[in-house]
Amino acid sequence: MSVPDYMQCAEDHQTVLVVVQPMGIVPEDQFFRIYKRITGVSQVSIRDSQRVLFIRYRHHYPPENNDWGDFQTHRKVVGLISVTSCTTAKEWPQTSERFHGQKEVFGSTLYDSRLLVFGLQGEVAEQQRTDVAFYPSYDDCPDVEKRVEDFVESIFIVLESKRLDRATDKSGDKIQLLCVPFEKKDFVGLDTDSRHYKKRCQGRMRKHVGDLCLQAGMLQDALVHYHMAVELLRSVNDFLWLGAALEGLCSASVIFHYPGGTAGKSGARKPGVSSAADAGKRHRPGALTTNGISADTSTEIGRAKNCLSQEDIIEKYKEAISNYGKYKSAGVIELEACIKAVRVLAIQKRAMEASEFLQNAVYINLGQLSEEEKIQRYSVLSELYELIGFHRKSAFFKRVAAMQCVAPTIPEPGWKACYKLLLETLPGYSLSLDPKDFSKGTHRGWAAVQLRLLHELVYASRRMGNPGLSVRHLSFLLQTMLDFLSDQGKTWSACTNGSFGIFSIIFAPFIRWPRELVKKQEQMKKHMQTEKNTNKLRKHLHQFDDDTYFQWVQGDVCEVQLMVYNPMPFELRVENMVSDLILQNEIINIIIVFVILFLIFVCIDFSLFFLLYGGAGQVEGYYRELSLGVRVDVEPSVFFTRVSTLPATSTRQCHLLLDVFNSTEHELTLSAKNNQDLVLHASECQRMAIQVDKFDFDSMPVIDHDALRLATVRQQEEKRQQVQGGLINSTLDIHWTIISFTKRHGEASVEGVLNQLILEHLQLAPLQWDVVVNGEPCDCDVVADCRVGDAVPLEVKLTNRSKSAVGPFSLTVVPFQDYQNGVQNYDLQDAVTFIGSNTFYIGTVNPTENSVCVGALLFLYTGDFYLNIKFQDDSTARDLPPAWFCLPSVHIRAQEPIEAAA
Repeated sequence: MSVPDYMQCAEDHQTVLVVVQPMGIVPEDQFFRIYKRITGVSQVSIRDSQRVLFIRYRHHYPPENNDWGDFQTHRKVVGLISVTSCTTAKEWPQTSERFHGQKEVFGSTLYDSRLLVFGLQGEVAEQQRTDVAFYPSYDDCPDVEKRVEDFVESIFIVLESKRLDRATDKSGDKIQLLCVPFEKKDFVGLDTDSRHYKKRCQGRMRKHVGDLCLQAGMLQDALVHYHMAVELLRSVNDFLWLGAALEGLCSASVIFHYPGGTAGKSGARKPGVSSAADAGKRHRPGALTTNGISADTSTEIGRAKNCLSQEDIIEKYKEAISNYGKYKSAGVIELEACIKAVRVLAIQKRAMEASEFLQNAVYINLGQLSEEEKIQRYSVLSELYELIGFHRKSAFFKRVAAMQCVAPTIPEPGWKACYKLLLETLPGYSLSLDPKDFSKGTHRGWAAVQLRLLHELVYASRRMGNPGLSVRHLSFLLQTMLDFLSDQGKTWSACTNGSFGIFSIIFAPFIRWPRELVKKQEQMKKHMQTEKNTNKLRKHLHQFDDDTYFQWVQGDVCEVQLMVYNPMPFELRVENMVSDLILQNEIINIIIVFVILFLIFVCIDFSLFFLLYGGAGQVEGYYRELSLGVRVDVEPSVFFTRVSTLPATSTRQCHLLLDVFNSTEHELTLSAKNNQDLVLHASECQRMAIQVDKFDFDSMPVIDHDALRLATVRQQEEKRQQVQGGLINSTLDIHWTIISFTKRHGEASVEGVLNQLILEHLQLAPLQWDVVVNGEPCDCDVVADCRVGDAVPLEVKLTNRSKSAVGPFSLTVVPFQDYQNGVQNYDLQDAVTFIGSNTFYIGTVNPTENSVCVGALLFLYTGDFYLNIKFQDDSTARDLPPAWFCLPSVHIRAQEPIEAAA
């Protein structure tokens, strides 16, 4: 799925999607008149039931998005309304054929469809058809809304039928595996009889039934199914669908807590009968109405344990988004989930948390977007930041959207749209175009940014063909912001073209300085070192403010370009360049290229120094000097913008997730030890997953004991983190190589992004547990096989890697069976027996020592069994962190005896 819906909100999961499209030649204004009337039917109370069906309309919907309908049913086009003009009976057969062709686009998902025909009268129009409505004209169609309501009720009947079929599915182990498009190739050839596969099928189907229940107005039933789906999918690490189940759980809970909706004023809905306020009017749970459709069983939803609290909603959204982030093809789903969470947080007045979700949305890579899609994305980000009260951040993204309107890749730049968006950013930067708002004294806002914004308004107004407006903006700038211009700007008046173009210098009449003052080269060098000019320079399309550094990326060839203009009536000579210039009354481009390959991160200061003289001043020995001071920061080629961890199937391993940003202008390859190479395009951010063995930090030698002993606690902790980060960095061995320049390569370090929480997740637990069943170590989803009637040896070994003694501990081994439907059976006295006791006692275990508990089991029947090893309540283990007691999962498969099998 490649096209995000930036208007998505949590309550959209409750809606059914209907596409309304013109067919053939339909006047645009007439179509949208009808479309507005159709969309007015946004919710319909179903007759003879206490439920409401909510409808979401779209007049354009990408067919590829429809392929994700099984993943989230509100994305599935279930209804189609076609609007067409037909004036003669001869045109009707062709019109009918077109309608059937239009239905085939969404044919696999449609529940029902309607054709609205305008302009046809006579025998054909008198036909009584449920799927076609004939109207003499666009002005004479009084019952459009009634037709749409009947259409929605027919959709509900199909929806309810599918819900009941899915909810009461008796197929047992043969449940269909629901997939998203990019997964289908991954499941070819899988063992469909494995427990893992069957549980995956059951979990996905539970989630799907939850979606159908939510759409059908069965809120409480949806919550139950989502909870069951979460448990099933979590147990098999089906992260993508687990994220969808968690998001469904969040959506249902949001619908309960906020019946008025989270989309704001424009998208607010009226609380229907599905809200808590009308719970008393509903039928009793499970009752059937006269038409056989059961009413909503959520009468007691106010006391339902399945509904998430307002705080838990956000935590589950975070988990869902984290799961989506593991799949590059799920970028649209991840982005929309972030937007939904922000809308909920905005209602909860939790602006800082909402900003974290938005920051995550900024870095989600959606592949190659068109310029229009980029403008839409930045505009929506701006609106969301405004929604949570981040006005300056909102103005920033609106300004980025404005720049995108005139991007070099657009054939016809939209300067009017750019200018309009720039005007809308003014309040966010505390800038007013009324001179009365500028009074002497305290200045509001960042003057440097305000100056740049005014420059951009000057340039945009000139490019859209309004020079008078451009002059007014420039006059306003000089009138209100003169105090913030540099002294040399006040002397010869500097004017920049903002982010749109290259730097311009307009030279004013000479200031008469005696030429003898700087005759010697040594004096000139000294002057260059002491006098800094903070005028703006541009690198490629990048421009920097007076208070920022000029930045080059490690490995780049650097270039500075100036545009110099001589407004004087005589020629000027510019010396001390790369080459001297003779300036007439014209504009000349000067390009200075620094062919330097910075292979280390450095900070460089240098100056460009010019001498200018000409006209009568030259005869009298006067000249003018200009120095441009430049400070260059050389940055790393790749940045790690975010780091997180996920548990692996083994307790001794975990997955390290790194969001990598390529800050160069070249395509590069990122490689890590024992991992596939990752190709990053210029300015692209992608996620890299590396499976690593956990680290035993406690066994690492500490350098310089004396210095560490004299340091403060904070310094000691920083030193430890530095040493641990160095170990992780050397183990990962991440390197980058610029593909177009094979000799350009370097190391990418993660030391700066590893926080204490990440280090804790990467650390090997001080207590190491090993479980051996029938001679096989139980780790990494290993299934231990045994025979019915044979004694099965069981060993539990504890190795103490901590610096102090631990224990005593009391362990109890409890066998159970998982029926793959959310039910676990612990009543196995007749199926499993222990030879000896099922309780082990572990005494005190000193550092570096271990303790082994030995027992045996006897299985009386075939089947799959699991062992749950628990600590007794009276154990001292509760004084230690829970992470120290992560035992591997134990799965035993008891098979027929050898004699019986023979």
